[in-house]
Amino acid sequence: SFSLSLSLGVHFSIERLRKTLQKSQGGEIPTITSILQAKMAGAPDSVALLLFFVFWYAGNMKYNEYNTAALSAVGGKTSGLTMTVATMQLGVCAVYAIIMWAVKLNPAKLFGLQSPEKQNVPQVTKADLIKSIPLAFCAAGAHAATVFALGGDPLFGQIVKSAEPVLAAIVGTVFYAKAPSFYKVCCLPIIVGGVAFASLKKGGDGSYSLKFDTTALVFGMLANSFAAFKGGENSKLMSDKGVAQRYGGVGNQFAVTQIVGFVILLPIMYATEGDMLATFVEKLKTDSSLQFNLVMSGLCFYIYNELATYTLKVTGAVTASVANTAKRVIVMVYMAAVTGKVLTDEQKLGSGIA
Repeated sequence: SFSLSLSLGVHFSIERLRKTLQKSQGGEIPTITSILQAKMAGAPDSVALLLFFVFWYAGNMKYNEYNTAALSAVGGKTSGLTMTVATMQLGVCAVYAIIMWAVKLNPAKLFGLQSPEKQNVPQVTKADLIKSIPLAFCAAGAHAATVFALGGDPLFGQIVKSAEPVLAAIVGTVFYAKAPSFYKVCCLPIIVGGVAFASLKKGGDGSYSLKFDTTALVFGMLANSFAAFKGGENSKLMSDKGVAQRYGGVGNQFAVTQIVGFVILLPIMYATEGDMLATFVEKLKTDSSLQFNLVMSGLCFYIYNELATYTLKVTGAVTASVANTAKRVIVMVYMAAVTGKVLTDEQKLGSGIA
């Protein structure tokens, strides 16, 4: 059955990730026992890396859950408050970043049973911030478009997001002179085919027709485009050694990106949903579910992205590809369980291919 196939697919994805991670680290993957025996003063890097993977996945799953609940609390995709929710999530990220600078500590490495890192306010100049605007704009655009896509259909939105490598290849080639390898190009038609097949619906007469959530498709592809440009802009920004040095680390760069992204989304939110702001504020004052899920979705978004940065910086491109593939399958299964929405056979097979 397809349920069995999906379960086997999740198992295979995790095992493939395990083997790739083991190979990239040149040693054995730690067991649960070794993880529990690690000391908080500083767990071995191999233990920390595995835990970063675990909490990256867990954070992504919980973000999807809290994001769906926050959107439901304001009335769903037809409420006219989706951009407001997306903007306020980055607002939570901005507050979290400022608090870290105030206490001069970044607790992210605690998830890997390692001591938290110092995080002082970056010594960036006005010129550095101006150079960071394109990256922040793309990051904010990718986030907002993803919220719209997942608000349309949390499951199909994830399927469309799996086509991100296609947009990354096109954007990288056309705008950043970074063409993908021959083998990556060969994989792109397979990804497109998988997403297309997941969009099919079998009729009563046995024939197939395209049926999908338009919001999830349009905004999912828009999110993929923004994400592709974000990757190019990030590489371009951090290739400037002076800028990278003044930021003082990936943590500070990510923090500034979220704050600037929040500032960028604010006027867009006012322009598109300003007439609903009073309604949102009233809901926020009285609805504890909205308060909780909005704050938690923002925190989970910040933390899982930061943990992803830690892991992918160490493991390299091949492991990153395997990790993202496994993550999408696991998140889709989790969201199907949370929302109670059953994946069609075409969505199971198509998403597995993509």
